[in-house]
Amino acid sequence: MYLRGLELIGFKSFAKKTIFSFTSPITAIVGPNGSGKSNVAEAFRWSLGEQSMKALRGKKGEDLIWNGSPGAPRTNRASVVLTFENEGKQFPIDFDTVTIAREVYRDGTNDYSINGSKVRLRDVAELLSGVSIGGSGHHIISQGEADRILRANPSERRAMVHDALGLKIYHWKLSESEKKLAKTKENLEKAESLRKEVSGHLRFLKGEVEKMEHSRQIREELGVLYREYLALEASYLEHMSEELQGREEEPTRELRVLEEEIKSAEKAAGGLTENKAEGGVREIEGSIEILRREKDELGRKLGKLEGMLEFSKKGTANPHASERADQGLVRALDVRVFASEITSILGEIEDTESIEGAHKLVSRAKSAISRFLNKMTAPAGGEDEGTEDTGMLGELEEERAHLEEELKRIIEREEELLAHRERIREGERESLSRVREMDRRLYEGRERRIALHGALEAIKFEREKLAIEEADFEREKAEARSFVGSSSLEEGKPQGTTHVFEERIKQTERRKKIERLKVKLEDAGPFNEALAKEYQEVSERSAYLLKEMSDLTESTVSLKKLIEDLHIELDKKFTDGIAKVNEEFKNFFSPLFGGGDASLRVIGRKSSQARHEEEEGDEENEEEGIDIKVNIPRKKVHGLEMLSGGERALTSIALLFALTRVSPPPFLILDETDAALDEANSKKYADMLEDLSKVCQLILITHNRETMSRAGVLYGVTMGSDGVSRLLSVKFEEAVKIAK
Repeated sequence: MYLRGLELIGFKSFAKKTIFSFTSPITAIVGPNGSGKSNVAEAFRWSLGEQSMKALRGKKGEDLIWNGSPGAPRTNRASVVLTFENEGKQFPIDFDTVTIAREVYRDGTNDYSINGSKVRLRDVAELLSGVSIGGSGHHIISQGEADRILRANPSERRAMVHDALGLKIYHWKLSESEKKLAKTKENLEKAESLRKEVSGHLRFLKGEVEKMEHSRQIREELGVLYREYLALEASYLEHMSEELQGREEEPTRELRVLEEEIKSAEKAAGGLTENKAEGGVREIEGSIEILRREKDELGRKLGKLEGMLEFSKKGTANPHASERADQGLVRALDVRVFASEITSILGEIEDTESIEGAHKLVSRAKSAISRFLNKMTAPAGGEDEGTEDTGMLGELEEERAHLEEELKRIIEREEELLAHRERIREGERESLSRVREMDRRLYEGRERRIALHGALEAIKFEREKLAIEEADFEREKAEARSFVGSSSLEEGKPQGTTHVFEERIKQTERRKKIERLKVKLEDAGPFNEALAKEYQEVSERSAYLLKEMSDLTESTVSLKKLIEDLHIELDKKFTDGIAKVNEEFKNFFSPLFGGGDASLRVIGRKSSQARHEEEEGDEENEEEGIDIKVNIPRKKVHGLEMLSGGERALTSIALLFALTRVSPPPFLILDETDAALDEANSKKYADMLEDLSKVCQLILITHNRETMSRAGVLYGVTMGSDGVSRLLSVKFEEAVKIAK
């Protein structure tokens, strides 16, 4: 893996797009002071994630963006892109080329990307830590920072060495593992706390659910009993309904036929009733009675008339009659006859029932009065009087004949009526016999009708009773549904009649048991689906928390083991690395100083086991870190503070080169680290660079000719009047040829 190129756009003095191609093991960047050479080193530092603006010689992100000049307008962003070759897959990315880019905008926003995909700064740091490029910046030594590793305190120096040895990845892993462990412990505590909270509620819910389970068992038992009970009741009610319907059909049919027969019989007996027959006989008997009264009256009249005739005949023969007449007196006989006639007429008037007959009788009375008066006022004469008496007798005879004829007629009519009455009574006797027979049949039919109505009323009563039982049954079904639900009440098929009545005997016992179970179910309370669901959820949550606690406990153990292993691995690699660095440090130190030696010493170091047991023992007073021990020929030096500036520069260079040799980064940037060296040391420095270039790509920013002579490519940076840094490049071999 090596660095292919660097691209700058709008970064500091590089206003325009500038590309550096690194095709040689040693590339030198030269130019006059102030031309922007050091901006190149800062571009490397910034693109690799540097966050300190002080290290970049600025105060805020906007200071890194080209701010403009009369010849070139300012830009709104600055970007730096590093391109690495990755055919050996040193970067854990499945690409042959890896580009790391960083952009900054005037509002201070920074964007990072790897191969064009936006990433976090942390992603960039993790990627670089695996190839010995870390945040300590040991691979970029800027101007004036050559002895930074010497000036650092032991703890900082230790971090720099860890970074240089590529152990930063272990620190990342340890940091992540410790964070995960802390988070896991926190989650475990939360899970334990939550489970404690859930446990109390779960116990309460469990008790309630057990009650509901008991309630459910009661409900199931009640459902079984209800199914048996309701199935039997349904069968019984259906059977009773069919039985009543069967019992009702025959009486209903018979009653319908009987009603027709009674109606026909009543209609037939309508004209033969005893009342109508008796009315006809009474009418005839009334007529006979009238005739008999008329006959008696005629007999009386006839008797009177015969008496008058007899008296008249005797008067005619009396010699004193003429003398009374001569004296102008009315004969008593005449008065009696007149009175008898008038009385008879008046009697007839009283007895007559018609107005026409009454008028006739009144006319007769008038005629009788008129005759009596004429007779009383007529002059007396013997011959005439005799004639008159004779005429009176004739009239009386005539009247008697008339009465006798009338009497005969009445007698005949009476005989006719008597005969007719006898015929009627004979018919009445026959009709009465028929009527009595009809009455008997009607009586029997009506009695049967009453009996049928009674039977139907009894059936109706039983139907009403059955309807009440059916209504009770429906209410019972509704109540059963409310207790056990509709799905639990699938009624069985109706059973045989005998079986129904045999089983119905047990209904009372079933009913009592049902009532007892209903009371228990009511005492147990309603089945709370929400509570059951909550219990299920809380149970699942408790189980989940328990499993989570188990997983977290396992994770805690696993993370502790991982941290322990990482510490052991880190300690081992650090120990091995320090040994290798000391060997290389000595190899670089001795040639520079013409002898002597130098080494790194770990101070205050604790093993991984000691770190875990630190709480039980006293901490060491000595600061944990790395100390540098040097031994310069012909000088007694007891500390780095006693070294001169040149000696410090050579010591730091030897240490940096030793670190680079042990864990070569993809590139090493040295910004005028050779400025303080004399000519002899510059040659030694250049020799070491040439040797180091075999394991690491070197980018040198220098004014030293000896250093320049070892570079394969020279980049010259210049700055015109517009303040923009420009780039000139030439291969060293071509430059030598041109110089010759």
